[in-house]
Amino acid sequence: MAKRSNSSTRPSSKKSKRTQGIPIRYFWWKVSGFLLLMCMIVFYAPMVQAFLAIKESVSGELTDYRYAHVESYGIKIPKRFKVHGIDVSKYQSRIDWESVKKMEDEGVKIDFVFIKATEGQFTIDSYFQRNWRQCKNAGLMRGAYHYFKPRKSGKWQALLFLQTVNFESGDLPPVLDIEETGRLSPEDLRANLKEWLDIVEKKVGEKPIIYTGSKFYEDYLKGYFDEYPYWIAHYYQSSLKLEDDTRWSFWQHSDIGKVNGIRHKVDFNVFNGSLEDLKDLCLELD
Repeated sequence: MAKRSNSSTRPSSKKSKRTQGIPIRYFWWKVSGFLLLMCMIVFYAPMVQAFLAIKESVSGELTDYRYAHVESYGIKIPKRFKVHGIDVSKYQSRIDWESVKKMEDEGVKIDFVFIKATEGQFTIDSYFQRNWRQCKNAGLMRGAYHYFKPRKSGKWQALLFLQTVNFESGDLPPVLDIEETGRLSPEDLRANLKEWLDIVEKKVGEKPIIYTGSKFYEDYLKGYFDEYPYWIAHYYQSSLKLEDDTRWSFWQHSDIGKVNGIRHKVDFNVFNGSLEDLKDLCLELD
């Protein structure tokens, strides 16, 4: 076995000093950096907070000008629109329509109601006939909608809807509610929709309203049904903005509203026009 030299077992004094000095220098750099950061926070924080407060205040004032919380309805409402409404189905259960008609707060009252009538080829909403009759008796403008199932025949869905709803003059045009593709191609989906729309329009003499979400509209309907009135769902926003120049007629802006006479949360809508404009949109039947 080779003999180890003594020098190989002891670090030199020069290396020892260099190793011991590194942590000390790093420590003072960290302390200096920390003190500098604290000084910057103390100096700049008040200015940042002031800027954010001003920005929030201005933004809030601009937003609240059009989109204000109305306590009794429990939601923010885009109050620059003058005509407000709701839509209901069996999920709202039994409704006291007289109480709905009488409710008003900060100038906001219910002027129109869309009521679910049918779904697919065979389903009739269990509360439709009661809602349809009593809504009109309470003096509210009414409309009926069909929830469309894309994989079912557009023709047979249209016939179910027309057999269920007895339209009268003064009613809002029929509504086609489309929210799913049924895994159909966009072309087949639109063809099936068109079949329903054509049959219903021929029967009532007016183009139906198309209800859908803003994303669904952008993905599947934009540019294909421009001649129809649109009812767009887009929640919790101060305004409705579509990527093109489509003129929408109705905007569903919330799904958590409260209304006297209704025990469950309800969807809220506005009409893009005056009350006279809404009346002009209604059916005129012989």
